[in-house]
Amino acid sequence: MSLPIEDFGGRLASVWSELRPATRGLVEHALQNPAPAPARSAPYDARADHELSRLLTALDERAHEADNLETEKGNQLRHIANTCAAVLQEKTRSAEVFTQLVRRADKQRDYKRIDALADALARFATSEVCELVRSPEVVVRALSSEALAQLPTSVLIGLLSDPVDAEIARDALRRQADDYGSEEARQIVGALDQMNLGSDDL
Repeated sequence: MSLPIEDFGGRLASVWSELRPATRGLVEHALQNPAPAPARSAPYDARADHELSRLLTALDERAHEADNLETEKGNQLRHIANTCAAVLQEKTRSAEVFTQLVRRADKQRDYKRIDALADALARFATSEVCELVRSPEVVVRALSSEALAQLPTSVLIGLLSDPVDAEIARDALRRQADDYGSEEARQIVGALDQMNLGSDDL
């Protein structure tokens, strides 16, 4: 970074100082190398996710006040914020962070980034995608519902015994049957509907 992070205010400096060196290095590397690094099967670091999420929140809040900064500093602040968001987009598997990134991209009307975030859901655990389907955010709900409907039918069937996610799995199976013409999903949905009719008659 050509400007010290302290130049952007005390809160940002505090958040930056609390980052682990490895997390700080992710942002610094991305700032020095704008081209995305080759995909690696590095283990997921949930703590780095949390730290980068806090940093992005602080950066965006400071960027919102950027009228008080010189033009060059304001532009650099937004660049750092966008870089941090890009690092998170590449690495996160957290429903909470995904929601933060989608909300941010939607506010900026950055539909290309929203499409990229939708693709990122492929690496999320099914339980995280189900959590996103319950989100109050309309765009998050739409993206995660679509991702769930594209999972193998066998994965969705496995969720039917889960008391928390069963209804969401059933909706996804119904969508597979109606929108994608899956015969297997249609048979499962039909069997579930018959079971419900039987229990209602009791």
